[in-house]
Amino acid sequence: MPALVSAQLLWRALRDPGSRPNLHILDASWYLPEMNRDAEKEFRQPGHIPGASLFDIDACSDRGSPFDHMLPTESEFAAYVGKLGIGNDAHVVVYDASDFGAFSAPRVWWMFRVFGHRAVSVLDGGLINWIREGYPVTWEHSEPKPVPFVAKLEASRVKSYEDILENLEQRAFQLLDVKTPGRFRGTEPEPMEGVEPGHIPGSVNIPFYDFLTPPGFFKPPSQIQELCGGKGLDLSRPLAVTCGSGVTACHAVLAAALCGRADVAVYDGSWGEWFRRAPPELILSEGEGKRSHDPPPPQRAEVTPSSL
Repeated sequence: MPALVSAQLLWRALRDPGSRPNLHILDASWYLPEMNRDAEKEFRQPGHIPGASLFDIDACSDRGSPFDHMLPTESEFAAYVGKLGIGNDAHVVVYDASDFGAFSAPRVWWMFRVFGHRAVSVLDGGLINWIREGYPVTWEHSEPKPVPFVAKLEASRVKSYEDILENLEQRAFQLLDVKTPGRFRGTEPEPMEGVEPGHIPGSVNIPFYDFLTPPGFFKPPSQIQELCGGKGLDLSRPLAVTCGSGVTACHAVLAAALCGRADVAVYDGSWGEWFRRAPPELILSEGEGKRSHDPPPPQRAEVTPSSL
C-alpha cells in the first residue's frame, strides 16, 4: 500500500465500500499540553471523517515505562487494534486534525509498520485539508466489532538508549533530530516537565515540519532528498531519527519511505529518555543543559567554638 493517500482517493473508497471492503480509518490526533486541545472531544464535536475510529497513542503504549508513549508489547498492540475491528487483512488509513496537516498520524503509521502490518497509509494533508477540499465530517460513531490481530515486532526499526550511546563511537548510522531548531539548540523550553532542551552529540537537525509544504502535504521525494542532502544526510546510508518523545520523528521515517527507504529506525525514547539517562557531557545545549538539574554539592558544616 502507498505511504500516502489523497483525500480524493479516500472519499472514493468511502462512497464505494465494495472497492475496499477492509478499509479502516483512524483518527490519531494527539497534542502537546501547551496546544490546549482535546483529541477525544474534537473527535466527537465538531467531528471526524465518516467511519473513523479514535486511536489514542498514550493508551496504546507501554504504561509501565517512565517515558512518554513508548511502544507497547506485541500482545498489547494486537489487543488494542483488534478491539478497533482491525484485522491483518485491513488497509488502515491514519490522519490527525493538527494545523500542520500531519503531526501524530505518522507515529501510528510507523507503529503499524513496526509491528509488521504493511497495509497502512497516512491521509496526505490530514483533516484540515480534507475539510478545505469540501469533504464531510460527522459526529456519528459506532463501536467496532473486535477481531483477532497478530503483531510481530520488527526490532531493527527501533533504537534504544544503548544503541544511540554505542553509536557515538561506532558511527554505524546517521542520527536525525526533528525537533524545532530552538529546542535542538537549547534556546527554547522543552514541553516535557523536568527536561531541558538540547540534542544528542552527532545529530543533525531538520524540524519535522520541513518535510511538509505550507498547506500541510508531504513534499515530493526530490525535495525531501534535496532537504536531507543540504544537511549532509545520505539517504543511501543507515539512518535513525529522534525527536522529543518519538512522535514527530516518524515524519522523517515516512519521508524516507517516499524516497524508497523503508528501513529507517526511530529512537523510541528520544530526547525525553536521553536527557534523563545520559551524563551531562552528552547533553549538548546552548542553554543550561543538564547541570542545572544536578543536586547541589553538600555544604561543609561551619565550625564554631560552640560546636567543638
